[in-house]
Amino acid sequence: MHIMETINKYFPNLSEEQVAQFEQLESLYKLWNAQINVISRKDIEALYTRHVLHSLAIAKVLEFRPKSKILDVGTGGGFPGIPLAILFPKSNFLLVDSIGKKIKVVREISTALGLKNVKTQHIRAEKIQGQFDFVVSRAVTKMDVFVKWIKKKVATKHKHELRNGILYLKGGNLTEELVPFPKASLYPISEYFSETFFETKKVVHIPIKNRL
Repeated sequence: MHIMETINKYFPNLSEEQVAQFEQLESLYKLWNAQINVISRKDIEALYTRHVLHSLAIAKVLEFRPKSKILDVGTGGGFPGIPLAILFPKSNFLLVDSIGKKIKVVREISTALGLKNVKTQHIRAEKIQGQFDFVVSRAVTKMDVFVKWIKKKVATKHKHELRNGILYLKGGNLTEELVPFPKASLYPISEYFSETFFETKKVVHIPIKNRL
């Protein structure tokens, strides 16, 4: 099955522009990965499953509303931020990483795709300015450390069905790691996507309550 058939199967209402942007990802990542290694060779062959579709699992848990602000911490090569920015062109995304060469790749790819809703920054998570409806990430560190990094960066005013906070992509048994977060909700990705890669993977939502 051609990969865009897979993406269209799970996301059937894409515009022609979105389809074109998703289709460009493979050639762009192969071009940039040859210069600056941001994705392992094995993963670049499975880019659409292991990176693009994995990132889009967040969209099965929550649809970002227009004008919402999303922060992607430790974006690496642009995941989950770039696929989500393609899917939600009316939401605003800030993709950050502490490694400058990774942000260079993310910036070049988002520019090549014409993503006007993406900004990038070479910065450590603790130094980020501003507030966001949601903070997304792919298993950059343990949850208690991650929450300390970003808890003051979550906006107090809610406009989605889920409370503002973290949407985190992680695999394996998370029971122990989530003990300090009793309000965490787990969404098994295998309920949305049938590929075997997703059998143990989850989207974790942790609401973050900030007082004004």
